[in-house]
Amino acid sequence: MDLSSTSANSTFSSQIIGGSTVTTANAVTATATTPTATSPASTPSRYENQKRRDWNTFCQYLRNHRPPLSLPMCSGAHVLEFLRYLDQFGKTKVHNQTCPFFGLPNPPAPCPCPLRQAWGSLDALIGRLRAAYEEHGGRPEGNPFGARAVRIFLREVRDFQAKARGVSYEKKRKRPKPKTTPLPPPAPPPSADSVAG
Repeated sequence: MDLSSTSANSTFSSQIIGGSTVTTANAVTATATTPTATSPASTPSRYENQKRRDWNTFCQYLRNHRPPLSLPMCSGAHVLEFLRYLDQFGKTKVHNQTCPFFGLPNPPAPCPCPLRQAWGSLDALIGRLRAAYEEHGGRPEGNPFGARAVRIFLREVRDFQAKARGVSYEKKRKRPKPKTTPLPPPAPPPSADSVAG
């Protein structure tokens, strides 16, 4: 579903105009905005460009789905279908449990194991789509990209790929902040008797 056009079946629609999102019920109404001194016209960041491309890809997937899906009808199960669909375009070798190289980070020879989407790529993709969903008028509590099934799927992919590739996906621990010891109170100024004595 293209969210910048109206649809008879959509419960909400949105349109991005001049960098701001305008959301209305069953109709798109907006006026063009011009950049002001407080919001200078600048090129979107790399993250924003990637988020837009990911969103367009997901919307195209929904349009091509049989039967076609509208965004409000999309659920966590549809997001999982999308992630499995993306696996065919992956570039990360993930060894099967029967592969002799299972668990080796640098296998010494090629093997027939499939190429898949890396867990980190999927995790980042879901984060961008989750943000894009809300920017396009979706309610946070109904966000299919934040569904429990999606979180469980990502955790399972991470754990399996860690075992299959011999790579650890442990969270990086933050360095503890250095403890500052309080300074001792300043010494009293010397009295006239101790200086003269």
